[in-house]
This record gives sequence, C-alpha cells and structure tokens, in this order.
Amino acid sequence: MARLSRRTWMATMGAGAVAASAEGTTMGAQSGGKQAAATRGQLPLVEFEPRSMLVVPETKVEKSKFPVIDFHTHLSWSPGPADKASDGGKMVPTAELSEIVPVMDRRNIKLLVNVTGGSGTCLDQSLDLFQKRHPDRFAVFTEPSWWNIKQPNYPQWQGDEIQKARKKGAKGLKILKTLGLYLRENITQGDLVKVDDKRFDPMWEAAGANKMPVIIHVSDPEAFFLPIDRFNERYEELHAHPDWSFHGNFPSNKELHEARNRVVARHPSTQFVLAHIGDSENLAWVGEWLEKYPNMHVEFGARIGELGRQPRTARKFFEKYQDRILFGTDAVPRGDEYPQQVYGDELYRIYYRFLETEDEYFDYSPARVPPQGRWRIYGLGLPESILRKVYHDNAARLLGM
Repeated sequence: MARLSRRTWMATMGAGAVAASAEGTTMGAQSGGKQAAATRGQLPLVEFEPRSMLVVPETKVEKSKFPVIDFHTHLSWSPGPADKASDGGKMVPTAELSEIVPVMDRRNIKLLVNVTGGSGTCLDQSLDLFQKRHPDRFAVFTEPSWWNIKQPNYPQWQGDEIQKARKKGAKGLKILKTLGLYLRENITQGDLVKVDDKRFDPMWEAAGANKMPVIIHVSDPEAFFLPIDRFNERYEELHAHPDWSFHGNFPSNKELHEARNRVVARHPSTQFVLAHIGDSENLAWVGEWLEKYPNMHVEFGARIGELGRQPRTARKFFEKYQDRILFGTDAVPRGDEYPQQVYGDELYRIYYRFLETEDEYFDYSPARVPPQGRWRIYGLGLPESILRKVYHDNAARLLGM
C-alpha cells in the first residue's frame, strides 16, 4: 500500500468528511448549504469583528502613577469662521461639570485644558464655566477670530486680541486645522489661507510675549491625503467620514508641515505644541523638527493608535524627547462620533495602559470596531522618570504652573 503524505491524508480526510456530511443532508439543508456557499467569503467588512485568540497578560491601570495634565481636550465648542458673530458668538459646552469632574477624580487627572475656548464673548463664557469655577482643575485656551481676517487692520487687531484674552485669563492659543485646510480668503470661498501667512505674525508674537503656548494642528494622517480606495489603510474611517479626505485640491501633508515649521522658525520666543505628535506616522521626521526647533513640543492626543503599533520606535522617541512630550487625548465628552477620543474612564485606562505597561495587542479605543484602522497596539512600559514628565511636568512648565 502506498504511503500517504500528511498533506494528501488531510485532503482525503477532508473529502471523506464532506461526503459523509452530504449523505445525511436533507433537501432543505442542501438548499441552505448552497445559500451559505454563495455568500461564503462575502462578509461585508463593516460586519467583520475578529476576536483575538492570543493569550497575553492584561494589566488594568485604574489610575496614573502621577497626576495628569491633559493638554488637549474639547469641553466646549465655538462657532466656525462662517458662523462667527462680531462679538465671538455663543459657547456650547460638550458636557456638564457634573459629568466631567468625577472622571477626573477617579483617574488622577489634575487639570484639563479646554483648547477650544473661542474668542470674545464665547471665551468669556468658557472661562466663567470652567476656569473661574475651578481654577485648579481647568485651563482655557483662546482661538483666533478668523471671521475678521478681511479687515485691513486685522494683523495688529488679532495680536491685540490675544493680549486681551490673556488678561481675561486665557492660558494659551489653539489653532485648529481651519488654518491651512478650510479658511479661505473670503472665509469660505477663494484661495486657501496659508499656514505661514505673515498676517498672523503679530498673533504669534503676542502669544510668545504673553507666555501663552500655542497648540497647533495643521494636517492629518497621510492616508487622508490619498485616494479612498482599497489601498488606503483608513478606508473604513474615511468611508464613514468622507469630508475628512483632503485628496485633490489641497496642500499636501508635507507642504502643511513645512509651512508650520516656517512659522515656528520665525517666532523663536513662542512655544509651539504640535497636536497629534505632528506626524505620528513618521517619528524620524518629527525628531528632525525637534532637533532643529527648540521652541517646539508635541502632544499625542488621538494618536496612540499610531504610536502603539510601532512600540520600539515610539519608546525610543519618548526616551529621547522626554522633556518635550505632553500628555493629551483630544477627548470630547459625549463625542460618540469619535470613539477613539470619547471622554470617560475607559479612555484614560487605555492611555495609562499604553504608557505604563508592556502589555501586547490591545485595543487603542473604547469602541466595538477599531475606528482608525484594524490593528491593535502594544504598551511602551515607560519608566517613572519619563512618566512624571509626560503626565505632568512638561505641561506644567509651559503653563507656568
């Protein structure tokens, strides 16, 4: 008798099992089998929810090792440039204080920075609701008054407004990606206003003179600038949010970062914090910037999904630039549309686990399906000396605490 190879034996056993199964199948079951065969391999991606079979340690980190300053949260919204009233408009809180403070207490959060405090009366409202009620728990940043950009005296006026905001109590300045990707010469029409437009020079200088750090967001993940096709690793995210795509008639990711870097170079007395690490997919490039510009810092809000899939590179980055990295989440209370940054207990547990443990292959978001990409992350296991700086000390220094 000829000897069967293992592969032949397995194929024969499989065929025999199929034949035996077929003999005992009723006509109704046969119909169902054909239907199942017809749909086999055609599961819609949106319904795919794989469960990992890995058996690896799971560390629950309920509180951070050191008090936390979250340098990037959105506790209120201000009107956009096209909706802005001449007085700054109305502030819209994203949650009640009764929802926000208990999470802070449970998760060892010392201070939340509400970066979208707005300007004018909107800033007044945000300061009244958060910072004036709890000056030891909240810091509010102001925003530029883009709606006024067409006025001939705008450059100096905007610089003066930053100084006024500081006198009111604003701790810093937030630049959304409105600048570079949305704001146009006629607010919503015409050419895009460039990030390094010199009309903003008085604003950058005023921020520096008033010791107000500038947290600036000018670009997005590289995939947002590419076609939304089968090669795009963020296909699901962009399919769900097609308005997040900047493929086509927009500056490139590289052009936006280079324009921002020219601003940083022109204003060495102003401290700039790059939101979302700047470019979390290319840490070597970000390292070059940090080496070149001593007034540049980074925070990693909504980017542990990127950092955690390159843990060895990310850890080296944290070790080398430990004095320039700030803790941030980009948290939005009730922000269910952005599951990777919904403010709450689970969000901070994940961030603490990422920073403090060497756990492997865990979710970067409190979501049923990974919202930014179908991957999981690995912890950095940072030492306490670095954690203390990242959690608290670096932000405290920039805020003058």
